[in-house]
Amino acid sequence: MQSLRLTRRHVLRAAAAASAVGAVPLVHAQASGWPAKPVQMIVPFPAGGGTDAFARPLAAQFAQQTRQQLVIDNKGGAGGTVGATLASRAAPDGYNFFMGAVHHTIAPSIYPRLDYDLQKDLVPISLVARVPQVLVVNPQRVAARDFKEFVALMKSNPGKYNYASAGNGTSHHLAGELFKLQTKTFITHIPYRGAGPALQDLITGSADLMFDGLGSSAAHIKGGRIKALMVSGNKRVAAFPDVPAASEVGLPDYTVTTWYGVWAPKGTPAEIQQRMHEEIRKAVQSDALKTVWAGQGAEFPNLSQQQFAGFIDSEVKRWAQVVKASNVKAD
Repeated sequence: MQSLRLTRRHVLRAAAAASAVGAVPLVHAQASGWPAKPVQMIVPFPAGGGTDAFARPLAAQFAQQTRQQLVIDNKGGAGGTVGATLASRAAPDGYNFFMGAVHHTIAPSIYPRLDYDLQKDLVPISLVARVPQVLVVNPQRVAARDFKEFVALMKSNPGKYNYASAGNGTSHHLAGELFKLQTKTFITHIPYRGAGPALQDLITGSADLMFDGLGSSAAHIKGGRIKALMVSGNKRVAAFPDVPAASEVGLPDYTVTTWYGVWAPKGTPAEIQQRMHEEIRKAVQSDALKTVWAGQGAEFPNLSQQQFAGFIDSEVKRWAQVVKASNVKAD
């Protein structure tokens, strides 16, 4: 009887070992067969904004590469935090992703309570694009031919003009508050549910000006619907060589960059995370998207997943200091 018990024990151990060994190829098989169906990407702003301007071309290229759709699901509200909350609660099955932006590293310092933790509930996949912020005005409402005239107009009319933003705690909001601080001007802030609606009101004349990511404003600047007076930073953008950089107009410390990246819900298989990272990098380095990115004044910082995670950590810390110095609050 003792011999029989030992034999059964060995059989059970062997079966367990075989199951464990067999599980490894199964995980890899799932990753190698991915995507086997359409993939969803939550974009936490309404259509027509900066995030959308990069997400939709990326989705089209992804579909060409994988023969599966990357479905954009716009979920706007609260400076992008509504969509981020939904993404953090999505199934970590490799078919749910989130395309957020710099705004999401600002939000923890602006909002007293969030229903998600960017660095715990979501996994960084890839940085997709980086563009400078641009000061744009409705030329019918703001009678300034250049940046110098614009500042003079703002100083002589404190509170008369307003600037639209994608919402409280977004880079548009912070860019405006920093500008006011550095130029000693007062411009009324009007938060929207995303850059798309804000930009539409700027174009139609319901708003006066905007500190926008160049990606969403580019086509409207080229079309003459809005006028660009300055790009942030210390160098001009090749796509808009006539627009001066902030350092050229007396604002050497005005550096605000809008960037966009992709995350996955925590628990998404590592192999699929890596596959998505590779597909994004392949897409953004394609000739088609290089042309789109260049036309929007964007660059692609080719970071690894680990480097992107480190970048996010540094941005959360940097924006916390900016928010504190500017005394910005969600209004």
